[in-house]
Amino acid sequence: MIELLGILLVVQGAGGLLNRLLGAGSPSWFVQLHVLPPSLHVAASVVMVLGGAVVLFAVRAKKGSG
Repeated sequence: MIELLGILLVVQGAGGLLNRLLGAGSPSWFVQLHVLPPSLHVAASVVMVLGGAVVLFAVRAKKGSG
């Protein structure tokens, strides 16, 4: 179940980051673009991608050692 959280964070973060960097006018379905002020969109997206990657690597490491 924690792996799903990592995947969701990566997808939401990467999608929101691409949305902002490509200049899309709509926030689409990316959570951070709906709940945060525009000045925090890129930073929040980067944090979400990194957080999701950490979760996924931790899950993978745990599966590999067990």
